[in-house]
Amino acid sequence: MSAIKLAIVGVGKIVHDQHLPAIAANLDYQLVASASRHNTVEGLPGFASIEAMLAAVPEIEAVSLCMPPQYRYQAAQLALAAGKHVFLEKPPGATLSEVADLEALAAAKGVTLFTSWHSRYAPAVQPAKAFLAAHAPTAMEVIWKEDVRQWHPNQEWIWQAGGLGVFDPGINALSIVTEILPAAIFLNRATLEFPDNREAPIAAELHFQNAAGMPVHAQFDWRQTGKQSWDIVVHSSGGEVKLSDGGARLWLNGVEQPLAKEAEYPSLYQRFAELVRSGRSEVDLAPLRHVADAFMLGRRKVVDAFYD
Repeated sequence: MSAIKLAIVGVGKIVHDQHLPAIAANLDYQLVASASRHNTVEGLPGFASIEAMLAAVPEIEAVSLCMPPQYRYQAAQLALAAGKHVFLEKPPGATLSEVADLEALAAAKGVTLFTSWHSRYAPAVQPAKAFLAAHAPTAMEVIWKEDVRQWHPNQEWIWQAGGLGVFDPGINALSIVTEILPAAIFLNRATLEFPDNREAPIAAELHFQNAAGMPVHAQFDWRQTGKQSWDIVVHSSGGEVKLSDGGARLWLNGVEQPLAKEAEYPSLYQRFAELVRSGRSEVDLAPLRHVADAFMLGRRKVVDAFYD
């Protein structure tokens, strides 16, 4: 079976850190081009726009879109309209309506659309999901706090409308939460903290419950210093489940469990290849829907200006 001719659009830090190594290690792909306003991939034809790239390299079969979410819809629409399979880095778009429209276009064109949620492929996620399927959860606490200066230096797009602010990392937690819980949850109140010089929140506190009233409390904060916190603790009928380090580690009733090696982005690209080969799409908007609900229902609180 021949390799999928793949192009990557938006060549930033996450592409160099995660996408390129994952693609290089997967024989299902041949990376043939890139498009980015400011950067290129060494050894590949590079273009300033996706329009120029698609026109110059018609043999492209699939594109991986890694630009900020505010600009992703137009690029995805162009690629799908040209009959290309599309991989969407998280979050898949700036709005739910954009992604729904892309899903319809992919179906009409008979190509694959994949909304990727890398944290769902962390090694603790599926064992935790299996445990909670057998032992009903009774409460959940999510603590997702990190230093924005460390993880997003000089990235102004995240502070702009549509950039999601602290929900850019927080949506990773929500992607895990929506994967491991056996029943859907619904937001009932939230507080979003906005620096008075930014358009997106720097912190958020969210309160959810499921239809049976089980509470889920989440705290997201971009002002953490020192050790970063990416933890989810679930109380269940079978005891406590704790996922730490973004899902890289797992404890069941205080006993750390052996897990497979972390392989989030290699797993994403393996899944994308499976979908392309089988002619299917995978579009899950549950994490983004919770973010949208937070902006709709959340109380806005203005805090001191932030300077990075």
